[in-house]
Formats: sequence, structure tokens, C-alpha cells
Amino acid sequence: MASIFQMTTEERLEKLEKELSHSKRRNHLLLAVVLLGAVAMTAGIGSREKVIEATGFMLVDGNGKTRAFLAMGEGGPKLGLLDENGNPRIGLIVDKDGPQLILRDENNKPRIGLFLSDFASGLTLIDENGKNRAGLVVDKKEGPGLGLFDENGKRLWKAPP
Repeated sequence: MASIFQMTTEERLEKLEKELSHSKRRNHLLLAVVLLGAVAMTAGIGSREKVIEATGFMLVDGNGKTRAFLAMGEGGPKLGLLDENGNPRIGLIVDKDGPQLILRDENNKPRIGLFLSDFASGLTLIDENGKNRAGLVVDKKEGPGLGLFDENGKRLWKAPP
């Protein structure tokens, strides 16, 4: 490599421009790293105390349709999973009465319910007309129970009798 005294003015100017260009790229990269670090610290990324704070989230598919949500309702948190038509199919709710899991059919009708409260836990199977057809309950006072019902809600069988 020739010394700067052996270079023409054009060669020296070209060398300075390359060095300046490299310096600018290096400075831009350094600035980006510093800004990213500042944003990460401000947002709490890396903090175990708080990562993201919000009252709701929506999950959308590639077509922009909502397929899931997580939100705070009046009574507590709610999680919903929706089918490709936007119908709610699975709901998980935690409110003052306790947690509930609800499975819905394609017509948005509840078909299976699972619940837990301070006094009982249970499973309910519901027909397409919204009638309870089978239920399993464990009650704190009365103990376990199982019931089968007809399409009008009349009990057909229960255990214990």
C-alpha cells in the first residue's frame, strides 16, 4: 500500500470517503444497539416482574380473522378460541364463582361445561337444543352424583338413587 505522500489527491479523497462510509455504518450499528438496549430496558424486557401488561390480546390468522382472545372481563379473565368462521368454540372463564370451561358447537351453542366452585365441581353434557342430558357433580354437602335426563329435562336415572 502506498503512503499518503505517494497518492494522488483523487486516491486520497477516495480512501477518505471509504473510511467515512465504514465509520458511518459502524456508528449507525452502534446507535441501533444502544437504542434497542434502551427500549428493552424501558419496556421491562429481561425483567421478571413485568414483561407485557394489557387488558386484552387478539390472535389473528393469516387472513386477519380473530382466532383467539385473552381479555379481562368484568368478572375476571377470559380466554376464547374461535373457529375459521369466527364462532367461539372454547371458552375459559374465571370469575367470582370459580373457573368454567365451555365447549360450543358450530352454532355457538354450549355443549359441554366443566365448572369448579366453592361448593361443588361438575361436568355437564348438553344436547343441540340446549337441554342438559347428563351431569356429574361432586357436591361438598351431598357428595358425588350422576344424572341422565331426557330431551325435556326430566331425570331418567341418577346415582346414588
